[in-house]
Amino acid sequence: MVLKNRVYFSKKIVKNGYENESCCIVQWGEKELVLFSKDSTYALYTAKQQGLYVKYLVTIFPERKDSWMFHHPCIELTKLQAKSLGISHITRRSKGDKEKELEDLRKVLETVKDEVEGIVSGGVESTYQKSRIDKVCKELNLKSFSPLWHRNPEELLKEEVNSGFEIIISSVSTAGLDKNWLGRKIDMKAIEELKELHRKHGFHLAFEGGDAESLVLDCPIFKNRIKILDSKTVWDDKTSSGYLIVKKAILVEK
Repeated sequence: MVLKNRVYFSKKIVKNGYENESCCIVQWGEKELVLFSKDSTYALYTAKQQGLYVKYLVTIFPERKDSWMFHHPCIELTKLQAKSLGISHITRRSKGDKEKELEDLRKVLETVKDEVEGIVSGGVESTYQKSRIDKVCKELNLKSFSPLWHRNPEELLKEEVNSGFEIIISSVSTAGLDKNWLGRKIDMKAIEELKELHRKHGFHLAFEGGDAESLVLDCPIFKNRIKILDSKTVWDDKTSSGYLIVKKAILVEK
């Protein structure tokens, strides 16, 4: 879904006479997407179902909370998610300055571009995200693929839940979503409530545009699930927005 922000790279390899794909994943997110969120994780799930071998996971850590490109809430949990996935994890810090952030992403991808062939991203409707991923891909001569692009938001949410994804909301910043949604699990009941609030307030049902952010605690491709032991919520009454802070979390057996 943290990372909707994960980018995947693939390169064809031949093993035992069969042609497979070797993938490098970059977790990332702008205000519209979340690191290891439901959509980026589901894009990874989709890629693996298609036979791709995931080689790297790259996380960009922004220094500012209002980063234009990269997600901030719960970003520290990407370490547990990468461990649960069993994927090599590459990290880099970014000052979070608008447009300059893209250069930070490009520098990371330059270190692995000779090992990979393309990128798979989890964007649904964010032209801001897709255009910038496409730009980096063109500069580095990599392919860009967005398997969830223009999917119906309601169908996508239900598909993720029905596929066994355990998703919680990690931040909200739109009319209709109050502090009671922070940390809440997205299940079928929640989806029906979100649909009604979407009709009243007009936010994007899949949270594109930064209306909310999400975090995946478990899914079919995680070897272990993430258990949150201690957390707190931060809420700003003036902006009617807030986010979840996870103080302690561990990996547990399913």
